Amino acid sequence: MWADLAPVGRHPGSGGYRRYAWTGADTDCRAWFRAQAEARGLVCETDRNGNQWAWLGDRTAGDAVVTGSHLDSVPDGGAFDGPLGVVSSFAALDELRRRGARFTRPLAVANFGDEEGARFGLACVGSRLAAGQLTRQAAFALRDADGVSLPQAMEAAGHDPEAIGPDPERLAGIGAFVELHVEQGRALDLTGDAVGVASAIWPHGRWRFDFRGEANHAGTTRLADRRDPMLTYAETVLAARREAELAGAVATFGKVAVEPNGVNAIPSLVRGWLDSRAPDQAALDTVLAAVERAARERAERDGTDVAVVRESFTPVVEFEHALRDEIGRILGGSVPVLGTGAGHDAGILSASVPTAMLFVRNPTGVSHSPAEYAAEDDCVAGFRALADVLEGLACG
Repeated sequence: MWADLAPVGRHPGSGGYRRYAWTGADTDCRAWFRAQAEARGLVCETDRNGNQWAWLGDRTAGDAVVTGSHLDSVPDGGAFDGPLGVVSSFAALDELRRRGARFTRPLAVANFGDEEGARFGLACVGSRLAAGQLTRQAAFALRDADGVSLPQAMEAAGHDPEAIGPDPERLAGIGAFVELHVEQGRALDLTGDAVGVASAIWPHGRWRFDFRGEANHAGTTRLADRRDPMLTYAETVLAARREAELAGAVATFGKVAVEPNGVNAIPSLVRGWLDSRAPDQAALDTVLAAVERAARERAERDGTDVAVVRESFTPVVEFEHALRDEIGRILGGSVPVLGTGAGHDAGILSASVPTAMLFVRNPTGVSHSPAEYAAEDDCVAGFRALADVLEGLACG
């Protein structure tokens, strides 16, 4: 399975993946998912929001156990983020069949659409729509860098955008959702464990900072006469790092757009996107307030203007303790429990469905990069742990 999926959407220059929502690479990933489902005799369907489901048993019976993750990527992302969870889910089902497991609850493997938000700027679009956390109006307003709207992209890929919206009946039929994911940090590497269980997802969000100044000639405009928003932006980037460190949080300006974007032109607009995450809401609020304050203080010195727009936000997610404890019991009680600063579909669905997560060790801690890696032995340990969990939940 891993070998079949590996070439899909891989960029020959960077070696990373560009599997963006509703593109050709995404279509190929979806075809791969369907083929894997059909090869196992599963009933594969695509829901109203573009999420794929591969069912063993009657999904209308309720109290289903669902596993899976996503197949899309960030720009030049790694091979493991998302796909490891989907591949491991199919492998876990194969393992259970080898064991002769008898299922007493319906089981499904899911591939949630547009988890990374690389194309339209909002993460977890498929699961947000299903859970009613993204309105139809807001979804229709999403556009990519080329101005293509989400409905246009969906229609071009053969999906009816008019159907999108909350899916409470489907979610009500799920008794537990367990997502396996490569760890996006080094906690397991430091403890020496191959597999861990998630405790919570840090609160996190994305904010757009618009810094406006005055375009002018780079060679003829005196420094004293400039209203350069790049200076304001630069100070804000440094402030984000400084304030995150003080609060025990993380803050990153990872995307920037400049107008007119000329080498010999002072910018009129610098637009930067801040991603910030923290162990708790108070720390996150502290970081954001301090960064915005630093931006406005610097703007006053530079003669520029600053506007801040919150584009997305997810509060802290505490995975259901009863399910987490049950998984710990199934795995023998010695599996480490750890929090994470990365968002996941499991976090979105937790408001509607009992959810849990398993992490597989990442020896470098690198993620969202072609260097992302997990050793084969650890991946095997991961899918076997997932199989144990699914057997404990769906075959009891």
